[in-house]
Amino acid sequence: MTRFKGNPSRWLIIGLVLVAAILIGAVALAIKPGQSGSISDVPSTRTLGPSAAPVTVTEYGDFGCITCRAWHYQDNINKIHDAYGTQVHFVWRDLPVITADSPKAAEAGWCAADQDKFWEFHDLVYAKFQIDLDSLKSYAVQLGLDTARFNQCLDSGLHRADVDRDWQIAEAHGFRATPSFTVNDRPFAGPITLSQLQSLIDPILKSGN
Repeated sequence: MTRFKGNPSRWLIIGLVLVAAILIGAVALAIKPGQSGSISDVPSTRTLGPSAAPVTVTEYGDFGCITCRAWHYQDNINKIHDAYGTQVHFVWRDLPVITADSPKAAEAGWCAADQDKFWEFHDLVYAKFQIDLDSLKSYAVQLGLDTARFNQCLDSGLHRADVDRDWQIAEAHGFRATPSFTVNDRPFAGPITLSQLQSLIDPILKSGN
């Protein structure tokens, strides 16, 4: 049997140094130039309400998630708007973990956003609740989008990196299931009721922070 020659502890130290160097290199590659190291600072373009609002509620959702669909049909976004108006900024981010079609459906949402139709697409997906490729492309037709542009966007994987970035942000918050939420970056894993949301929003508005 072949053995390492020399002092065993020396080889252990060398091995640990090599492992540490690999890990440091991986982290360095993961942080792109110009980033602060916190990808959660990267803004989303799929929002409602003023970005300068004192409260930001972010939903991490999946178009193939039946619980997300139920949360949508409780009309919580409109209820938040009715209760708080311009004091709340609502953001959607992708966490496509439920079905094999979910990542491509998330990309389709970005492609619809390119034509300023994200929320219309969002609502139609949850109304139809079919997210195979043909269905996603049919929604673009129903919404009157430039279908050639939409299909090229979807087929080329133009927004795959954007979906992956949202996924990384979700994981940084410890989220593994949908829907999950943050309120001013405070994480809340799992579906949240309107009263629970209000219990998080109200103290922020009261304190002015």
